[in-house]
Amino acid sequence: MTKERLVDLAEASFRQGHYTFTHFLSLAEQDEFYQIESELQYAGVTVFGGSEGTERQMIRFGNPEEFGYEEQFPICCIHCRPMAARFAEKLSHRDVLGALMNLGIEREVIGDIRVLEKESYFFCLESMRQYICDNLTKVRHTGVLCEKIEELPPAVKPNLKREELVLTSPRCDAVVAKVFSLSRSKVIPLFREKKVFVDGRIYENNSGLLDPDTVISVRGYGKIIYRGILRETKKGRYTVAIDRYI
Repeated sequence: MTKERLVDLAEASFRQGHYTFTHFLSLAEQDEFYQIESELQYAGVTVFGGSEGTERQMIRFGNPEEFGYEEQFPICCIHCRPMAARFAEKLSHRDVLGALMNLGIEREVIGDIRVLEKESYFFCLESMRQYICDNLTKVRHTGVLCEKIEELPPAVKPNLKREELVLTSPRCDAVVAKVFSLSRSKVIPLFREKKVFVDGRIYENNSGLLDPDTVISVRGYGKIIYRGILRETKKGRYTVAIDRYI
């Protein structure tokens, strides 16, 4: 989604007095939004992906104080389960996404996908719910049934694992290297290639210092919440806390 389209949606909401929504945005598209976020605040901005901790997000433009009412995000949660669990295959994120794309729909109408062995849960635009439920009948060789549910069950909500790490520096590149067990020579290119996201924004300053409770996503490696420095040793090392998404 281009910056121009974001501006158009904000303008339409503000001038016409109704809510407007983007599709599900990738991290790169969210970075486009955050670059001009301050320019769009006049229209009222809310970001949501269907549940806490989702990576793919939608943006709603509209101010409930001005409009006098709330309008929920047009997001639906789908449970995709095997017709015969005994004979079902163990499926991956790629399997589920591939099956959805084979229906001829665009990636932008699908949010996060959570896979739990033989079943999966994913978010989609409400307008696509019936089409997906009627037509997604097979994932790989497994026959499936799809139905709308109100929210993700606890078993598939993101789990966080608290870890304490000892670093020579609290810089962002040092945190990324330690968290994902990478050498400096492999970490620096990730910043140059715009694969590191901090709170949804592309982050190219590898020497930058992070604020507590910052969400760091590294494309191809994973996602953590940086909780901050716990203590500094006499030898100048830093013990930091992170919560790792597992």
